[in-house]
Amino acid sequence: MHKYIGARIPRKEDDRFLHGRGRYIGDLRFANMRDVAFVRSPVAHARVVGIRIPEHLRASVFTAKDLAGVRPIRAVSPLPGFQVSEQPPLATDKVRQVGELIAMCVADTRAQAEDIAAQVTVEYDELPAVIDMLAAQEPQSVLVHDTVKGNIFIRVDYDGDIETVAKTAPVKVTREVRTARQVMSPIECRGFVAEWDTRLSQLVLHGATQFPHVVRTGLADVLQIPEVQIRVVSPDVGGGFGYKAILAGEEVALCWLAMRCGHPVRWLEDRREQLVANANCREHHYRMTAYADATGKLLAFEAKAAVDCGAYSAYPFTAAIEPSQVGAILPGPYNIPVYRCSTVGVATNKCPQLPYRGVARPGVCYAMEFMIDAIAREIGREPHEVRLANLVRPEQMPYDNVTDKHFDSGDYPQLMRMAVDAIDLPAVRERQRRGEPDGRRIGVGLAVFSEQTAHGTTADGKRRVLYEQTFARLTPDGGVDIRAGIQSIGQGLETTLAQVAGEIMGVDPALVQVRLGDTETSPYSSGAWGSRGMVWAGGATSRACKELAQRVAKIGAAMLQTGAANVMLRDGAVHGPQGSVSLRDIARAYYLAPGDLPGDTDHHGLEVTGGYAPERLTGIHTGSAHACVVAVDPEIGGVEILDYVVSEDAGILVNPMIVDGQIYGGAAQGIGSALYEEMPFDAHGQPLASTLADYLLPGPTEVPDIRLLHMETPSPYTEFGQKGVGEGGAIGPPAAIANAVNDALRPLGAEICEIPITPRRILEALHKAKA
Repeated sequence: MHKYIGARIPRKEDDRFLHGRGRYIGDLRFANMRDVAFVRSPVAHARVVGIRIPEHLRASVFTAKDLAGVRPIRAVSPLPGFQVSEQPPLATDKVRQVGELIAMCVADTRAQAEDIAAQVTVEYDELPAVIDMLAAQEPQSVLVHDTVKGNIFIRVDYDGDIETVAKTAPVKVTREVRTARQVMSPIECRGFVAEWDTRLSQLVLHGATQFPHVVRTGLADVLQIPEVQIRVVSPDVGGGFGYKAILAGEEVALCWLAMRCGHPVRWLEDRREQLVANANCREHHYRMTAYADATGKLLAFEAKAAVDCGAYSAYPFTAAIEPSQVGAILPGPYNIPVYRCSTVGVATNKCPQLPYRGVARPGVCYAMEFMIDAIAREIGREPHEVRLANLVRPEQMPYDNVTDKHFDSGDYPQLMRMAVDAIDLPAVRERQRRGEPDGRRIGVGLAVFSEQTAHGTTADGKRRVLYEQTFARLTPDGGVDIRAGIQSIGQGLETTLAQVAGEIMGVDPALVQVRLGDTETSPYSSGAWGSRGMVWAGGATSRACKELAQRVAKIGAAMLQTGAANVMLRDGAVHGPQGSVSLRDIARAYYLAPGDLPGDTDHHGLEVTGGYAPERLTGIHTGSAHACVVAVDPEIGGVEILDYVVSEDAGILVNPMIVDGQIYGGAAQGIGSALYEEMPFDAHGQPLASTLADYLLPGPTEVPDIRLLHMETPSPYTEFGQKGVGEGGAIGPPAAIANAVNDALRPLGAEICEIPITPRRILEALHKAKA
């Protein structure tokens, strides 16, 4: 029984956000601050022959030659066979993507800095651009890096005995599918303000980042200064989604400049920079064959996959993050006896692929769920029946699958049944049989998946994080002060961590102060990524507050003249058999009148740093099923989502309202992946969507009224039984919507094997079917 864990408490941070009091990078103002703009490469692949700077501007323009002592950014995976690339903060002898940084220009305003940048001329010896991840693997392909042989950053293999099963399998289904390259689009672009504190001899970087401590570590290495001389402060962050979980050239160059120029400097990314130069993600290709028996039960599964990693391995997660995950998580929550998958991470002349919300799972879910529907069509069964025949059953939990993923808990068949029942499948099939008066085609699509959350290991299985830590303190006036190194990027941590602290300390969460994102005032954290916030930081907050509560209770018991075993901490006070004493009075006694306390009072005081890690570091598995109904217009290729249902099992929900918000937001992004978002490139490596008029994002009219259903199966490995939930909403929509569209087009003989499913692709598929 919990008082605050599980409560739908409104988000504390929303008061300042909704009243315009948020403080973002663009809001920061410092005396004598100047602005920076960058000269960027207009070509995808070239040697830099020369850079010409007008003499009167020389003091305002800096190139790689000026950045003496600055190391290139190296993001190296521990996986065997990983081929390393180096990314100089400013280009040296070669550029490998459109938008690569060439020079840094500083002026009193951004407009003036851009004017200076326009006067810098660069001479290029243009080289052939490597654009397609499949062609990049051909022996005759140009190399993006001389050090990355064959343009393969990494190859990851799972090798089961497919041949034996293939000889006798009654059903064999083969498909080739592809996901488009996307651009992460938080409402706030990246940005930083850097200054050198002369009093403390310290570099201070204010940055919109998901992990301030990791950025500090990376900066210390690249700039070659001690970490103690760097402070990273992350203010309010207007959306992250993985795009702000990197260390890139802009902030490195900015910090170098701040250490030398004697005044603060700022770079605020504009939307064109974000679209063209920085924020790519998601591009996958799959060739798959599924082997099944006559009922659709999987006997074996074979895949060959490629991930377009772009030009560089991004710090810190490396170019191996998606390729290593593809093969490992492709089986999903299905029982697959024999499995083979070979995945490559490919270097191309595009900007680096970054880990976007869901990290490989949306593409993997799309690929696997596409195959499940193909099997169902092949044998004439309903797609949900084939899924139920193959999903891991609750009585098998905990379950280790064919790639050794450890499923801690859950009931995936029931999640599937909940979604199918809510969508009213028989009614949809009847509607299809009747036909639509306007000629549109109705389709229903499903997807079920596992979101591996809160993992604490690297790609090679080694421990990535020892513990997440939280600092908890009872202040002299009886307040509860929580400080954590993790940062909130919209997931409501200021509220949920306050709920955890309030639960343990027996105080209203409204009275708990949570401070995040400052390396100077918080314990080290690996940051906000992988749906880990409430499992790791929530667990650390709980552990710190439990220790603090014990110390408070002991002091309170002494003041009540009873034993510690006889008291209880609740409602802002320590209660004993004969009365109570408030936290305020306990704090005042400890800090201001210690002579009234016994001599054996804990000398560690009323400040605690607590550490936590889940019992299993390989991830806590959140389950979900998505079901949708669409109407497809065969005349113009339009798709309308008529109904959308999500059933989700995220364990014990610390704040159900915040969980719902995470799922809604993720689903909107997933709808973008399914129907709208695509960053195309021409044959020369030029990105063709440089504004939001070209790069389509779903808005209120494209996102339906999503219905959410919850199941709460506690995880046996976490503090309260909670699981991560930040990414799941984005994983299911591409698969569910693609399957629904193909279900609608099936009577017309058309099948679409690429997302997003645009009107052009629908009309092309219908034309091909007619031909």
